[in-house]
Amino acid sequence: MLEIKNLSKTYQDHLRPQNFVALKKINLKIKKGEFISIIGPSGSGKTTLLRSINGLESIDEGEIFFDKKKINFLNLLEVQKKTGMIFQEFNLVNNLSVINNVLSGLLNSSSKFLSMFYIFTKDQKLQALKSLETVGLLDKSYNRADELSGGQRQRVGIARAIIKRPTLLLADEPVASLDPTASILIMSLLKEISNKFNITVLCSLHNIEFAKKYSDRIIGLLNGEIKFNKSPNKLSNAELNSLYI
Repeated sequence: MLEIKNLSKTYQDHLRPQNFVALKKINLKIKKGEFISIIGPSGSGKTTLLRSINGLESIDEGEIFFDKKKINFLNLLEVQKKTGMIFQEFNLVNNLSVINNVLSGLLNSSSKFLSMFYIFTKDQKLQALKSLETVGLLDKSYNRADELSGGQRQRVGIARAIIKRPTLLLADEPVASLDPTASILIMSLLKEISNKFNITVLCSLHNIEFAKKYSDRIIGLLNGEIKFNKSPNKLSNAELNSLYI
C-alpha cells in the first residue's frame, strides 16, 4: 500500500560548512496491515521519513506511492485524509475538552469555517466518542486535556488519529515521553488497532525491545540510510546494537 523510491532529503545548515543530509536514497515497500518499527539514534532520519510520507516535509528527490498512486500536490490532501499522525509531544490543545481535541482530527475533512469554532455534526461527535471508547477514555470525553496523565493524553492523540478511519498510521516516537507502564499500554493499543482495523502502522522508536515485541518488520536507520529491513526473529543482537555504537 506504500512504496518509497530513492527518497532523499537535505536540510540547509548555516552553522556548518556542509548541509545536513537527513535521508539518502531510501527504498521501501510496506504492505497493508503491517506493523513496522523504524529504529535508530537521534538524527538518523526517522522523523523526516515519517513527515515526508504525509507531506509535512518536502522531499528533494525520489517518489512516494500510496495505494499505487504517486503522491503529489494534486492528491496530497486525499492522502492526508487516509493518514493519521501520532506525535511524541501529543500536540493537544490543553484548554479544550478531550472530545474537541479528537474532533480536530477531522479538520481536513470537515467544513473549515465550522471547524474553526468546533461546530461538528451529531455523527461526527458520535465518531469521536467511538474513537475514545476504542482507546478506553470514553469517561474522560468532557475533561480538559490538561487534566489527563501523559499516557491518557497520548491515547487521546491516538483517538484523534483514528477518527477519520485512516488506512495508515504514522507514529513518531509515541512513547518517548511516557513511563514504562504507559509505554506498554500505548504500544499494545497501537498493535491492537492495527490488527482489529487492518491499519498499517509505521512507528519510529528508540526502544529496541518494543520494536522486537510488537513489529512485523524492523527497519534500522543510521545517518539517513537503511542498514537493515528484517522481521524481528531474523535480526541478530549485533545488527540491532550496531545502530547505536
